[in-house]
Amino acid sequence: MDGSSTMSSNLANCDAGEGTGEETPVVLHLAFAFDVGDEINLDAARELLQGELGRLPRRKRTPESIRYRPAPVRAPIDPGGLRLPGDLAPTAPPRAELTLFDFGAVSLAVDFPLSVSPRALSELAGRLSDMASLNEEAYRLLEPWVERLRPAVFDFSFSPTTEEYIVFHLPERRSGWLDDHADWIAGLVRLEAEPLSETEVAEALRLSLRYTPSDLVVLDWAAGFVADVDCADTLEIIDFANVQLLEYRHIDDRLDDRLEAAYKLIRPDRRRSLVRGWNTHGVAVRHVRELEIEAAGLFERVDNALKLIGDHYLSRIFELASGRFHLRGWQQSIRRKLETVGDVYDLLVQQAAGHRMEALEVTVVLLITIEILLALWRH
Repeated sequence: MDGSSTMSSNLANCDAGEGTGEETPVVLHLAFAFDVGDEINLDAARELLQGELGRLPRRKRTPESIRYRPAPVRAPIDPGGLRLPGDLAPTAPPRAELTLFDFGAVSLAVDFPLSVSPRALSELAGRLSDMASLNEEAYRLLEPWVERLRPAVFDFSFSPTTEEYIVFHLPERRSGWLDDHADWIAGLVRLEAEPLSETEVAEALRLSLRYTPSDLVVLDWAAGFVADVDCADTLEIIDFANVQLLEYRHIDDRLDDRLEAAYKLIRPDRRRSLVRGWNTHGVAVRHVRELEIEAAGLFERVDNALKLIGDHYLSRIFELASGRFHLRGWQQSIRRKLETVGDVYDLLVQQAAGHRMEALEVTVVLLITIEILLALWRH
């Protein structure tokens, strides 16, 4: 029996509830995204980590014009600190790679080669629904590497906030994936070991794509399913969308924090002296302007780091990931807040000008008063 027939038989047994099925090869792909600062000097980072420039994996159909701008830096690392829940042993040592982007993001991709039955894979998916311990392990694993990277990072800050994504990769091509095994695949991408309702199955499989009749990509919010032999480019596009999600969240949070501080200055406070109000508004105007420039620049760099125009398949993969991650919603939120920051800046400038005028008027009144008092004293 060939590999395709074996997999088909195993999945059929699993779907029918007949035992656990024979073990089949699967690669569990884990992607973690972290933010380490405002900007990474990629040339310096390459020397510090002994890394290489990262190229987008490409198939024959991928135009040469599609590439990262600028190219990220990649470095292989030992993922020895990461363990799968349930002490599931990989069939070969797991492989891990760091990818550093100029806009301050670090992506950690780890591949665990496994040999498991379909039923056992469903149980693993259920255990992976809680990624807290794996996130902590990934953070600890990266700490020494990020410390080495510190001299190459502008405004260094290793944030504990992370975005993670799981892909169940079956290195096999066969037809009928969704027709024959919809319930099983839906459970994997929903990280549910128990059966799902028809409505949930339909929603979990709503965003799927096939390039040929024998491959499949299904993406949900927390996990995805990829059945293909050569799919390095697909996995990298999914990982990059995960990095974009983290950066959009990071920009959005910073805008919220700074806007809240600016709003407090806009509210009138009669207890504040004119001089203090003038100085405070001057500082606030500068901070808000810096935030507007910084956030807009970071947003543009993240948004333009990889353009997929020219490869319709990869573009559609990215569209699937963008839809599941709600990237357009985050983009719209950031653009609205950037517009709000501009309005706040204008208002702070007006208030600062008002404070200066008030201070000037008070100064003029004081000078006139002093002049009158001096005239009375002389006479």
